[in-house]
Amino acid sequence: MPINFQVSSADYLRFLPETLLTLFGIIIMLMEAAMPESRRRTSLGVIGLIGIVLAFFANIWANTNGGPAFHDMITIDNYGTFFRGLVLVVGFLCILASFTYLENEHAQTGEYYALILFSLVGQCILATASDLIMVFIGLEISSIATYVLAGFLRDDRRNNESSLKYFLLGSFATAFLLYGVAWTYGLVGSTNLQEIQRILSQGSQPVLLAGLAAALMFVGFAFKVSIVPFQMWAPDVYQGAAAPVSAFMSAGPKAAAFAVFFRVFMTSFRSLNERWIWLVWGCALATMVVGNFAALLQTNVKRLLGYSSIAHAGYVLIALTASSQIGIAAAMFYLASYALMNIGAFAVITHISQRKEMYVKIEDLAGLGRREPATAALLAIFVFSLIGVPLTGGFFGKFYVFQAALNSHLVWLTVLGLANSGIAAYYYLKIIVAVYMHEPGEAIEQLPPPSVSLRVAIWASAIGVLFLGIFPGALLHLANTSAQAFR
Repeated sequence: MPINFQVSSADYLRFLPETLLTLFGIIIMLMEAAMPESRRRTSLGVIGLIGIVLAFFANIWANTNGGPAFHDMITIDNYGTFFRGLVLVVGFLCILASFTYLENEHAQTGEYYALILFSLVGQCILATASDLIMVFIGLEISSIATYVLAGFLRDDRRNNESSLKYFLLGSFATAFLLYGVAWTYGLVGSTNLQEIQRILSQGSQPVLLAGLAAALMFVGFAFKVSIVPFQMWAPDVYQGAAAPVSAFMSAGPKAAAFAVFFRVFMTSFRSLNERWIWLVWGCALATMVVGNFAALLQTNVKRLLGYSSIAHAGYVLIALTASSQIGIAAAMFYLASYALMNIGAFAVITHISQRKEMYVKIEDLAGLGRREPATAALLAIFVFSLIGVPLTGGFFGKFYVFQAALNSHLVWLTVLGLANSGIAAYYYLKIIVAVYMHEPGEAIEQLPPPSVSLRVAIWASAIGVLFLGIFPGALLHLANTSAQAFR
């Protein structure tokens, strides 16, 4: 049968956000070569922000004409639109938080902003991929750009170590994912997610081989979202990378990886649900326990947030264990809340750390409440949201995840998840104690006021966290509508 290579105008419309991001990334790199160095300081970043804003509106527009594109390689639906919008918001806030940091480090170059845009291209592809080939392409586009971002400050040994560890371990995990894709194709003769689901649901394929293919792909995805036992890279990379890059990695790539994680396992391998769900149950518990107990011992705030990120991946994994539309909607809400509160926390750390990130320990936060009451209050909002205190997005994120688990009769996993949340409160509250109950130290005494762009990033994140904590209904309704893709 001849292959039809025709592409319609609707296909290009549905792919418009990725196209815009790519074009603006190229424009930034070309303008950097033609622009005098004195004018590069923020103008290239502003161009990146414009590109993200246009891509955000293009994402909404593309959803009005949703459907499959490029011969079912991607699918534009409410679910993909939700995650595309989320990663674009993450990219926007992280660029805002980067201006002052790059200026202090004398690293204000266009390639930084271009790399963020290119990474967002990969994340948007992951959010909408409906074929395993596109999953791999999106994952690699996002990962390669992020590997470079992790080592962006080439003269900083911590950046170099961070990038190298991330690259080597990421390549190792990608090999597992590719092997799983190849095994799946050999088993069912297709890489389309819906076609794989149709064939496996017939029961004509050996269950053991299908389970092995799913397990191999699980390893690849588990690395990207830092699930135990594939989490070892996260604390080192978050600590070594530049603070705005750590913020970006902890929110954008993780949200996109979870998006495709859910789509693959709730679509292609759904017929194997009863067999792989207990593996996910065990990984969710182990991830929460390892992340929270390791965080108890940390004195470096970035490393603490790295282990915290592992623990939060465990909470999101509870939603996948629930294996229901409610669980997927809860995970979507949780990831949106987590992205805002984590970016906000890292943005405050970006402000306090100063040049060469000299001040990134918990003790360096001492006295922030006296020197900058507004910044301290916003940091407290982010920390309380990470704990799950009411009137914050983090509270409703955990509430909906645990509710979904109870609806699926996962009582013990819910109880253990709640216990882990209580343990996490201890190391989060150490930050609050340092901010409000200790005398100002050297870091706070010489702290300059935050720049306008950094202030906007922090305030926008805080407003988002409070909005989701006080008016969660709007986003939850959108998440519930989006999760209907897994009926």
